[in-house]
Amino acid sequence: MHVAVVTLFPELFEQFLATSFVGRAIAANKLAVHLEPLRAQGLGNHNSVDDTPYGGGSGMVLRVDCVVQAIEAAEAHLGGRAHRVLLTPQGERFAQPAAETLAARERIAFICGRYEGFDERIRTFVDQEISLGDFILTGGEVAAMALIEASVRLLPGVLGNAASTQAESFSPGTGGMLEYPQYTRPLEFRGLGVPEVLRSGHHEKISEWRQRQSLERTQTRRPELLPKAKP
Repeated sequence: MHVAVVTLFPELFEQFLATSFVGRAIAANKLAVHLEPLRAQGLGNHNSVDDTPYGGGSGMVLRVDCVVQAIEAAEAHLGGRAHRVLLTPQGERFAQPAAETLAARERIAFICGRYEGFDERIRTFVDQEISLGDFILTGGEVAAMALIEASVRLLPGVLGNAASTQAESFSPGTGGMLEYPQYTRPLEFRGLGVPEVLRSGHHEKISEWRQRQSLERTQTRRPELLPKAKP
């Protein structure tokens, strides 16, 4: 999986890319990440990549020429045309199926915004717009990290136990519902114990309990997921 990130702040990614399973995926050559500094395509003495909006208004808007040239420069490093993802609060809300789709792509370019937003014409040059949710971030860098982590962990061999992605919230193993409760040692903590069924060693009863807990938890916390969970 080859990923490029177009950003004004490539330094924000350095520790992220060196940590945990993302760093291990890079070391194992399962993931390659190129950070494309947007200011490399900037104009003038200050490498400016934004300007005041036509029609007036507050804030500054990222220029279409600078952003598109940065995307193309990033793709040159990737070795070909990438699936271009614009990170914007106006995009489709990110969910697990989208992570699975991204994980299957060979090349992806994430475009991170800043300031007041993008020149509208930039949307013509991307393939997909994604949002983390109905809230506003200062820039797209945190969203890019979230999408990278969500998709990279699905690559074969990245996680120590591949089965862990099959029985978690929103996964096929839970029917798209929320995951059942999990427990580990100690057996008792401040009056709180572990359900007896999990200590019974009876695999069929444990499976039934987990399915029931998953359904009840989803009904209580995320009932909108239930239609998706039906066979």
